[in-house]
Amino acid sequence: MARIAPATPEVYAPLIGEDVPLVMKIHARATRPERVQTLGTFFGAWMTNTSLTPRLVELVRLRIAFHNQCRSCMAMRYGHATLDGVDEALVCSLEKPEEAPDLTDADRAALDYADRLATDHLSIDDAVYDNLRAHYSEGEIVELGQIAAICVGLGRLDATWDLRDDLPEHFKQQGPASSGTVVTPWGGDAWVQVTMG
Repeated sequence: MARIAPATPEVYAPLIGEDVPLVMKIHARATRPERVQTLGTFFGAWMTNTSLTPRLVELVRLRIAFHNQCRSCMAMRYGHATLDGVDEALVCSLEKPEEAPDLTDADRAALDYADRLATDHLSIDDAVYDNLRAHYSEGEIVELGQIAAICVGLGRLDATWDLRDDLPEHFKQQGPASSGTVVTPWGGDAWVQVTMG
């Protein structure tokens, strides 16, 4: 059971619709429920209004979700990224990105940056940025950092809410992350399809 109760359908449905993930229902529980609309609009625009491909954004989002142990984030697959080639085989490559044959050197540079931002941000040094510059423009590096930062922050918040009530079985594994139970975005038999905008 989630640590924060969701808003009632009378509150969230007029704002964001009835068929939304539990995480959005809980965000609608804010003292000012209309903030959930702002969050949805912001997150949707931030993740799609970018020069980076939907494929790369989704890979970075899912890798950070793994580090955050945000079950809700790991269980979601965004439709625009699926259309850009993100299938379960590609998601499975996130288990060991340095060894995955279906990832490019540019993908690996972005995922290394995302890993570091999520786990040890002070290890991001000149060498990490030089590696990014070999594949991305300065503007793309800024966008990558912004997207990763949003995913780190919101994912950590959402993970503390222990959201698993409405997730496929793979993501409902018992025990919080603090118990040593590690959940992955790869290896599941189902996920939640989400459409942006």
